[in-house]
Amino acid sequence: MTALPPVYFVAGLALSFYMAWNIGANDLANSMGDVVGSRALTMRQVIVLAAILNFLGATFFGSRVTKTVGGGIVPIQAIDPHLVLIGCLSALLAAALWITIATYFSLPVSTSHSVVGAMLGFGLGCALMKTISLGDISWFVMVKIVASWILSPFGGMVMAFLIYKVMLHFLKKSDNVPKLESGILRYLVILSSSYQAFSFGSNDVANAIAPMATVLGFSGTEIPIWILTFGGIGIVVGLSTWGYRVIWTIGKKITDLTPSRGFSADVACATTVLIFSSLGMPVSTTHTIVGAVIGVGLARGFDAVNFGKVKQIVYSWLVTVPVVIALSFLLFIGLIALGI
Repeated sequence: MTALPPVYFVAGLALSFYMAWNIGANDLANSMGDVVGSRALTMRQVIVLAAILNFLGATFFGSRVTKTVGGGIVPIQAIDPHLVLIGCLSALLAAALWITIATYFSLPVSTSHSVVGAMLGFGLGCALMKTISLGDISWFVMVKIVASWILSPFGGMVMAFLIYKVMLHFLKKSDNVPKLESGILRYLVILSSSYQAFSFGSNDVANAIAPMATVLGFSGTEIPIWILTFGGIGIVVGLSTWGYRVIWTIGKKITDLTPSRGFSADVACATTVLIFSSLGMPVSTTHTIVGAVIGVGLARGFDAVNFGKVKQIVYSWLVTVPVVIALSFLLFIGLIALGI
């Protein structure tokens, strides 16, 4: 662990917590939107469930993706430690500010996009200062990450479509669909949401703590549990205080959800996310769950999906990366120019 001046250490912890709070308010809200939308659990029950499973996912799987985000894009070891410190703090602030804005407008944006884009903005700032060259940035890792962003929503959508189609086949054979949706499928969607909350912790906790872990000297090494836990606490606080805004977008504004539809979306999303997490790829849980919810909607026909809301969400996705790259770049250059 690198010894930091107290002011930088406190600033890093504060920004990491702010970022984790944003992730809870936006991304964890994404993953729990369908269980609320299907009326399987109340908001309070969701918060308790998400808190427990998020910690477990972050603790057991969160370190792999944290290494990729923190040290796999910018060649940290080749950069002056003070510049790394300022760059990581700039990246955290840039990503967190953008997510706050998006959450205010109830838009489920990708925190993975935000943090990876912000780290790239820091790397471009270093290249401008001739600290590194553009060729030193791990563009192959970036291509790998971007590929996961593209594949994840389609993977979630196709998987959710197929799962729900199979479920519809069995539901149509039942003489009492309402009963199945309310003694049996309600509990299944609770279990599937637990699965998804676990997978969320395994992937997205990295977005809050990776820059801080890098500053502390844990890039490419085992991430201490206290850092993972710290990020998990901030995520749960974010969900409990502001997560309702995005929860209603996912749960109510894309397509009408029932326990069977929520279950299908949950299983599809969580499976896709865990596959990518096991590969150390910071997949977008936002893209995946939105794709999965669209998938269960399409299983009932195009009219079942609110494509106006989908278009609005996709627009917010498209502007996320360029916005955070520019903001992180400007913050980094500005702070260095001020001699901080």
